[in-house]
Amino acid sequence: MIRNILVFIFFVTSTATYIQASPPRNYRLVWADEFSGIRADTTVWTFEVGDHGWGNNELQYYTPGKNATVKEGKLILTAQKEGSKYTSARMISRSKKMFTYGYIEVRAKLPQGTGTWPAIWMLGENLDEAGWPACGELDIMEHVGKDPRQIHCSVHNTSGHGATPYTGIVQIADPFHKFHLYAMDWNQSRIRFLVDGKLVYEYAPKEKNADNWPFNKPMFLIFNLAIGGNWGGPHIDDNCFPQSLTIDYVRVYQPK
Repeated sequence: MIRNILVFIFFVTSTATYIQASPPRNYRLVWADEFSGIRADTTVWTFEVGDHGWGNNELQYYTPGKNATVKEGKLILTAQKEGSKYTSARMISRSKKMFTYGYIEVRAKLPQGTGTWPAIWMLGENLDEAGWPACGELDIMEHVGKDPRQIHCSVHNTSGHGATPYTGIVQIADPFHKFHLYAMDWNQSRIRFLVDGKLVYEYAPKEKNADNWPFNKPMFLIFNLAIGGNWGGPHIDDNCFPQSLTIDYVRVYQPK
């Protein structure tokens, strides 16, 4: 999600190969948020507030929870057009719920409309000390409304960022009206991204170093719905709002 894109982005489309539709057999559930309460659990999640464009020229203003609701076991992050501005929501688990390695899956339904840019992703907990991209970024799911059926799964680090050389794309028929399973299988040797149990991209540098493998440290979760920006824009369909990123659950499994 943090891209700092000032150049044209090149993507390598992956052949979606079936791997698994569930965690590895020797893994156990270590944490989950099923969003079964009446609001987001603030012992796990923090609402970031303000204009967090991260250099991407995004147009949304993230509110302190106004644009996030929990209803019927679903977390709903909603982007609104309010006058000449856009409001939305961004939730992070930083300093509250972090993980190093595991099988992470999120069941979600995406917004529909040109200009929307939802993401389910992770950043290194050492973001302040190391900075981006040295802290590492793992994009479990990114989508831009102008490419309505393309799901992107990407890795950012010091050895590759900006134009995103480490990425895979898969096409799915209906990411808007149906829930799909977005997952990442992350261990000491490789990172696999899966959509509905099909492999989209695998990142596994043979010789690991600080530049290409900052992924041996704790990372935190981020859910957000951006509007516009260098990738999501420049065109925005104001007639599409409100639009929502709906998350059924997030589950994390690790070896027994």
